[in-house]
Formats: sequence, structure tokens, C-alpha cells
Amino acid sequence: MNHFAQAVFWTGVLWLAYVYAGYPLCLWLIGRWKAFEPTSAVDFTPKVSVLISACNEEKDIAWKVAETLGWNYPADRLELIVASDASQDRTDEILKSIKDPRLKYVRMDSRVGKNEALNHISQLATGDLLFFTDANSHISADCLRQMTRHFGDRRVGCVTGMEKTLAEGEHEAVAAGTQKYLEYEFLITNLESRLGSVLVCDGSIFCIRRELYVPLVPDLANDLELPLHIASKGYAVLCEPSARSLEKATQSSREEFNRKRRISAQGMLGFWRLRHSIHGLRRWQFASRKLLRWLIPIPLAALLISCAFLAARPFFLACLLLQLACYVLALVGMILESSGRKAGGFLAIPYYYLLVHVAAILGVFQASFGKRFAVWDVAAQSRGRETQRVGVEKI
Repeated sequence: MNHFAQAVFWTGVLWLAYVYAGYPLCLWLIGRWKAFEPTSAVDFTPKVSVLISACNEEKDIAWKVAETLGWNYPADRLELIVASDASQDRTDEILKSIKDPRLKYVRMDSRVGKNEALNHISQLATGDLLFFTDANSHISADCLRQMTRHFGDRRVGCVTGMEKTLAEGEHEAVAAGTQKYLEYEFLITNLESRLGSVLVCDGSIFCIRRELYVPLVPDLANDLELPLHIASKGYAVLCEPSARSLEKATQSSREEFNRKRRISAQGMLGFWRLRHSIHGLRRWQFASRKLLRWLIPIPLAALLISCAFLAARPFFLACLLLQLACYVLALVGMILESSGRKAGGFLAIPYYYLLVHVAAILGVFQASFGKRFAVWDVAAQSRGRETQRVGVEKI
């Protein structure tokens, strides 16, 4: 029994070590051997259509439109198309009041969901490139130029940026954990970009060639489906490190849990449906970056149980106590967060870590048993004037 418990323990250790250190190391080594080297064209400024699907975004849509139309990009090569997905607040009224010929506004009379709204307005786009963003995402004036320069290389089909959360809420457990998670994701994405093979984009800031757009499936994520299709056609998918979107993080553990659950469910469903177009390197990337990480609660449980069986030995007893300490810190972080009190990083990180991984594995199981997310409500606490006030200067 002891030999089996030790095998379970070391399997769990290797699983975790590979997901968090082994995969990035492999990407780095492959990048040293076979890097994708795009030919950037600094003065390449094709026409760009910015697409936004908005539902009840009255708190943010006015500044978002003004900010987007004010980007440092030739005015005659920029258009903004917004779909109001049956909004029930003042979103439509605000959009109608904006008198700029570069803005196109479409009202969806019934709620169809983000992807169906994007499918509709993509047909109205006249740009050479389609730029996808969210109604509550700040993007600095020069980001678009930094991204479009990569499309001067015909081998490049998609370029993404990365999200950053507002500093205002970083004392909160969920917000602090979110920022640490995004920093790690940024590292992985940049390593994948060196291979010309970013696995998934950031839905708040990515750009593709218009001819590579495919009608989106309602219950998949567009920032997953589009890069998978584009890569399957032989195009490179890159990350521009200087392109960052700034969003107000959710402060509610319930909202963050539901968001992560939905993202994981859509991701699992997307990779299953599109599995025949995922080959070679990208199949390995999916298993390493997504699937094994979504299933992290399995090795965590294996470590805890195996250490309990082997606790008579000092090494395994120490490992058991260390795990229990982490779970206690996570519990304290949860209690503080739920009571509205501040939780520092040493509490926020273990709490957020468990929160997102439990949400992820639940999302995977729900997707496997038929749960779908074609329409969902935005996190209310990630919207509002706090985002407008701090603005682009913090990107």
C-alpha cells in the first residue's frame, strides 16, 4: 500500500511541476531552437473595423466609444461597430446620441448572445482587419498601431494583447489573485508567441484578418474558436507584449467562480468540437496549458490523500502539514473576502488558486454533461465609473 501511495504522490508532484514549470520550460527550449520571426511593417495601417457586442453597458459605453475613436490611428482607416444585444438600460440611447460617421450601431431586438451579435455586425465591417474588444476595456491610443504592424507579414493571421486588472481592487482577495494569474498567463502567451502559436487570445483585445473570420458558434468563446481556426489554416497567431487592455476586476468570489466555470466549460467544449483541426504542436499545447490545468484538483487531492497515508514518515508528514497550511490560508482568505475585509497576497493567492481550479474542473464536467453558455450576464462589479476614472494611464 505504501508503494502505491508513494506512486500516487510523485505522480501528483510531476503533474503540478509539468503544468507550472515544465510546459513553460519546453516552450522556451523550442523557441530557442525554432522561433517564428515575423517581419513587422511599422507604417502598415490597413483599415480596421472594431467590433463590440454590448448588453446593458450604460456605465461604460460612452467613454469606450470616445476612447476607441480617439486612438492614434488614421481616422479614415478606423470604424467602430457596436451591437446592442437587446439592452434594457440606456445603452441604445447613448449610442444613438453619438454623432460620428465612423460609428455604426445595430440593435438586436431579442437577446442572441455575444457570438451571434458579432456574426451579425461582422457582415457590416469594411475593414481589412477585425479588432475585438469589450465595452469595459481600456486600450491605450497606440495599441492598435503596435498590433497592426505585424500584419505586414502575410504569414500572420491573428495578433492578441493581454488583459491587466485595475490596481484599485488589488487589496481584495479575488482581484489580487486575478492579477497574479494574468501575469503568469502573460508569460505563457509570450513564450507561445515566440513559436507563432498562441493557443488562445484575450477576448478584450485581439485582431484578425477579415478574410479569416468564420461564423462563430453561439456556445463557444470567440477568443478560442477564431485562433484555432486561423492556426489550422497555417497562419501564425502572435502576442504583442505592449498591447494591454485594462479592466476592473471582479471583487465577488461568486462572480469570479461563475466566470471561470463558464470559460472552462466553453474551452472544453470548443476543443472537443474543433479537435479535428488541432494537430501536432497545438494539440500538445492544449493538453499542457488547458486540459491538465483544468484538472488540477485531481493531483491536489492525490497529494493530500497520499501524504495522509504516508504521514508516519517525516518527509510526507511535512508535505501534509504544508498542504493543510495552504488550505487554512485559503479558508481564511475566503472568510475575509466574504466579510468585506482586506486579504493580503499570502491569503489571496491560495484562496484564488483553489477558487479558480474548483470552478475549472466543475466547468469541464458540466460541459461534458451538456451544460452550454450561449448567453450569459456580465459581472456587474467589473463595470462602472471606477474604470473610467483611473483610465489608460495605468495600462
